[in-house]
Amino acid sequence: MDVIIIEDEKPSARRLQRMLGNLDLEAHTMLHSVEESIAWFLEHPHPDLIFLDIQLSDGLSFEIFEALEINSAVIFTTAFDAYALQAFKLNSIDYLLKPIDEDELANAVTKYKQRLPAKNQVVLDFNDIRKMLVNPIDRSYKKRFSVKVGQHLKLIATEDIECFYSENKGTYAYTNDGRNYLLDVTLEQLEPDLEPQSFFRVSRKFYVNIEAIRDMISYTNSRLQIKLNTYDEQEVIVARERVKDFKDWLE
Repeated sequence: MDVIIIEDEKPSARRLQRMLGNLDLEAHTMLHSVEESIAWFLEHPHPDLIFLDIQLSDGLSFEIFEALEINSAVIFTTAFDAYALQAFKLNSIDYLLKPIDEDELANAVTKYKQRLPAKNQVVLDFNDIRKMLVNPIDRSYKKRFSVKVGQHLKLIATEDIECFYSENKGTYAYTNDGRNYLLDVTLEQLEPDLEPQSFFRVSRKFYVNIEAIRDMISYTNSRLQIKLNTYDEQEVIVARERVKDFKDWLE
């Protein structure tokens, strides 16, 4: 397998190189800037796999992909926080949060080997990722949603929404007065519009508002059950793989 590392911090690049060596992967090429990477790709065959830092010394690594058509699989290495990482999840891209953990690196490599994306079939939506990487302080979020009620349009304040959930291929907002409203977006499309300190996606089916949480109860298989102030139509369960992030979010 042909592997390269694009990382502007040379000690971090060497550490990752050693860790890959322990997994019997040799990364002979290490690049450290957008300019150097573009020049290298113009002169060499594209590798099977790139370990790619987001922030390089001379710009965002996305600029490499905007300048050239790169036909390689990508595993991001990043110091961005958990909210920004939602972007990579949305785009089905593997990522490693710095400092890189050896077990997480091994798991990422295993995932890559299991799916082995064919060259020329790698599609990365950098516009979506770039939106998610905007500084949360500078980012604006929806204050209200417009919904159709019969022949009328109704405005709902985001702060009045206890949860968003999906059911029967529809997405609904449930408000603190006990009403459901059908939205014309998916839960994935909602993600950039919701203020991450207020809303958390606890599972594939639910976003919950922190102000609406009434109680949290230990549930089977290391999960959590959430009781909201008024919503009780379905059980709201925090998926096991999201429990740690959920607990961090609560604090």
